[in-house]
Amino acid sequence: MKDSHGRTIDYLRISLTDRCNFRCIYCMPADGVCALAHEDILRIEEIEQIVRVAASHGIRSVRLTGGEPLVRKGVVELVDSITSMPGIENVSLTTNGVLLPGMAGELSRAGLHRVNISLDTLDPQQFRDITRTGRLEDTLAGIDAALEAGFDPVKVNAVTVRRLDQDFLKFAKLSCDRPLHVRFIEYMPLGDSSESGIGWGKEDVIPSEELLETINARAVESGMEPLRPAGSKPVGWGPARYYEFPGAMGTVGFISPLSRHFCSECNRLRLTADGKIRPCLFSDEEFDMRAAVREEGPEGIERVLFEALGAKPDDHHDKVGTERSMNKIGG
Repeated sequence: MKDSHGRTIDYLRISLTDRCNFRCIYCMPADGVCALAHEDILRIEEIEQIVRVAASHGIRSVRLTGGEPLVRKGVVELVDSITSMPGIENVSLTTNGVLLPGMAGELSRAGLHRVNISLDTLDPQQFRDITRTGRLEDTLAGIDAALEAGFDPVKVNAVTVRRLDQDFLKFAKLSCDRPLHVRFIEYMPLGDSSESGIGWGKEDVIPSEELLETINARAVESGMEPLRPAGSKPVGWGPARYYEFPGAMGTVGFISPLSRHFCSECNRLRLTADGKIRPCLFSDEEFDMRAAVREEGPEGIERVLFEALGAKPDDHHDKVGTERSMNKIGG
């Protein structure tokens, strides 16, 4: 499929739920959010139908997100269904990792190819402060489980926020002795900051070039060699630029949605848990896929798919903030 700007669109990100076992300060209030009603969430069989039609028109890669996708009942069966569909080449999942120790084996046997694990700090107390309910050791155990299950690659996603004062070198060194691919993602102000109350803004964005210089300076100070461009990069569909420490088993990636736009390479559509197709993360324009699948079937799915495709903007034009927060859009 081609959009109106000539980009090939072959990647669909699907939010399975707005629910989560964390209450991260940048995502939702301490007491959580008003969960969507059961009838407002796409059913598993509806998601399967949408993916089947999308695959027939060129979608090749699917990522399952949330909320926390592993709290959604039927996720293992959904993975098994999608991986067996004609045209689908890769299925991956983004998770906070807490439930992976009990589910990684099942997901691997169902055909899941790889996982991205969200982890924004390696300090136990700061982890508790950020997630409000989580424990660092549980997410670290999830990383261990993902590696033991044979997922390849296993990526660790860290959102970089200036006021958090994260230990970026410690993060980067996770790539040294295990095949982990650490990716630093520039913080993107989305939604209404008053909803979570944190008040983070553009001043908290750390440009990737600045971060790379910081990590290299600290590496040299500690007696390490600096990061260098990676000889090869892990399999994936995203826009990260990869580096590596000499002799490391993994890589260090930088994703720069604000300081280094990659809109010209965008290959994705997003499907929210309540059944809306979003052509762009930073755009508030949405198309009602839930009504289409329930009222029209495959023809409606196809119609909405191509309406969304035609509405993809050429660029996000430095827009900051969206009407919906990330937990309502999908990670």
